[in-house]
Amino acid sequence: MATRRWKNGFVRWIDARFPIFTATHHQLYEYPMPGNLNYWWNFGSIAGIILVVMIFSGIFLAMQYQPNTAEAFDSVERIMRDVNYGWLMRYIHQTGSSLFFAIVYIHIFRGFYYGSYKSPREITWLTGCLIFFAMMATAFMGYVLVWGQMSFWAATVITNLFTAVPGIGESITTWLWGGYAVANPTLNRFFALHYLLPFVIFAIVALHLVALHTTHSNNPLGVDMKGPQDTIPFHPYYTVKDLVGLGAFATLFAIMVFFAPDALSEPDNFIPADPLVTPEHIVPEWYFLPFYAILRAVPDIGPIPAKLAGVIAMFGATLIWFLVPWLDRSKVRSAKFRPLYQVFFWVLVVNCLVLGWCGKQLPEGVFLTISRIATGYYFFHFIVLLPLLGIFERPRPLPYSISAPILTPSPVSPAGRLELAPAAAGDEARP
Repeated sequence: MATRRWKNGFVRWIDARFPIFTATHHQLYEYPMPGNLNYWWNFGSIAGIILVVMIFSGIFLAMQYQPNTAEAFDSVERIMRDVNYGWLMRYIHQTGSSLFFAIVYIHIFRGFYYGSYKSPREITWLTGCLIFFAMMATAFMGYVLVWGQMSFWAATVITNLFTAVPGIGESITTWLWGGYAVANPTLNRFFALHYLLPFVIFAIVALHLVALHTTHSNNPLGVDMKGPQDTIPFHPYYTVKDLVGLGAFATLFAIMVFFAPDALSEPDNFIPADPLVTPEHIVPEWYFLPFYAILRAVPDIGPIPAKLAGVIAMFGATLIWFLVPWLDRSKVRSAKFRPLYQVFFWVLVVNCLVLGWCGKQLPEGVFLTISRIATGYYFFHFIVLLPLLGIFERPRPLPYSISAPILTPSPVSPAGRLELAPAAAGDEARP
């Protein structure tokens, strides 16, 4: 990448020795993008912006928070009542965590729909999965810091799951607790890790962007860019488009912060933690509910007890995403040209919503039955359906390029009958 000639002498002096301005100009101004991206591609940039918001609001809260079991709950109340604009920072951080997960879930399922995990974007997908894992760990530890009833008992239940791991489970749990129960050492460890992990996420996001800019963005058609006619510079086209999406998101964010900040919170978490009183029903935050339903749905499997089988299934539900680029063998990326895959994608979306609903219910009766059916389908979709669809599905032919129309008039067809444009080498669909 050649160094750009800048008019400002000071900028030119720095850039000649450390070409940060040239690199930024290339990546955020003239970087070639597919010309057909829709608003589903906005969610990646919005996720990056809200990550920065979460880091800065978290730093502000850390200045006032007391990571001590005797003072943690009261320190949160003090932030809300006595610290100037503490209530605003708390609500931004609390609401931001929920919206962050909502945005990332949409971003992930957009990737599933348009095949953004397929070659050559496997590394981009894998780093995205790592970001999601780090987000889950960060959110869980942050939820515990409130030290309300639901926070304390959620920490107790979830960390106890590690005791199911044969041989080392008890040691892992003791290490997490810093003793033999969820207590002050646990809170201190979770506070330290909750403060550290967002910076780890930021580093992985940087790797994610490097991988993305190396292979370029996918697009709704799922075909590669064939030349300059398929691309447009990032600025001003996608800068403006991202600002439109950001404006819509900021409006929703503001509505939730100012009018419904506790809409997604559990009432029990407004009660100080009491190790002697167990809540009637322990429920995690909404973004954990599908995995919580999977954890509780799995019964004993032969010699494997239900607790261990549930832990394996819960972690497997996200670990399996790492294998999706190799489980899906179809050469066609976008679901636009895969009619069967498109149907099963929406079945998966509904299935995940059902798991989330079941995760909020008591694990008994019809809810347990539905959870087991939904859990079975979840793994069936990835392990069985994806490979089989890649073999037996007959996708529709692809356009030659992004700029070429999908349907073109055939010069030899009678009465102007429309025929499909030929597929490019390497982009052809299965005949």
